[in-house]
Amino acid sequence: MASGWHAELELWFANSYGKTRLMRRRHLGPLAVQRAFHPEDDGSAHVYLLHPPGGVAGGDILEITCHLAPLARAVLTTPGATKFYRSESGASVQRIQIDVGAGGTCENLPQETILFDGADASISTRVTLGEDAAYVGWDFFSLGRPAAGERFAAGRLRQRVEIIRGREPIWFEQMVFSRAPEVLDAPFIFAGRPIMGTLVYAGPVLENTVEHIRDHLGAAAHGVFSISQLERVIVCRYLGQRMSEGKALFLQAWSILRERGLMKKAVAPRIWAT
Repeated sequence: MASGWHAELELWFANSYGKTRLMRRRHLGPLAVQRAFHPEDDGSAHVYLLHPPGGVAGGDILEITCHLAPLARAVLTTPGATKFYRSESGASVQRIQIDVGAGGTCENLPQETILFDGADASISTRVTLGEDAAYVGWDFFSLGRPAAGERFAAGRLRQRVEIIRGREPIWFEQMVFSRAPEVLDAPFIFAGRPIMGTLVYAGPVLENTVEHIRDHLGAAAHGVFSISQLERVIVCRYLGQRMSEGKALFLQAWSILRERGLMKKAVAPRIWAT
């Protein structure tokens, strides 16, 4: 059996005196949070998930579970990129489980994930939504370190995202690849673009919101940016050369989805400005 860190973090959120508060926490190993911040008028809790080692090595397992009581609102993010290092001792695993009670809202907006050459990463997110609950989540991946001239020439990535409402899946996506050079260079897959992002929104939305986002962002992308309205979710995708471009596009899409879906202005977590 591969050895490594086994870290767990479990959080419980509920409304109290007009704000969503972190009522309880449990942690094991190098995962933690500090106090919640409340920069919004509706009392939404902004929480930063901390992983002090800064990177995930072979054999490490990170498990994060968040419970939102009915009507609770939370924005989850990280202070910096999550790095999956080259692995010679088994897969590096990250599992996230988010349960949102009736009428609640969870926005899961981590910084990017960087896959070092030779990483063996298994990353999964599972979200369950109560009646009238809303969720927006994104993932950014850097396949290799383009700024340092390092490609993702060897390694493996397994990613799975699942959203369930009322015991019925409303979004499921899984990606698995290991033949990195062929996958990255194939014109019908990544076409040599090492930065990819996916944003999924499940919740109420005003009519013509997708068209509004297209009109607002259509000419801004130098990479590939798309938005689709499916039966029960809205999905944005980015594929390009620069993480900064992908983040800027998703921030604008998130802002519009907040205003036309959650009916409030976007308030970025303060840590993004540091």
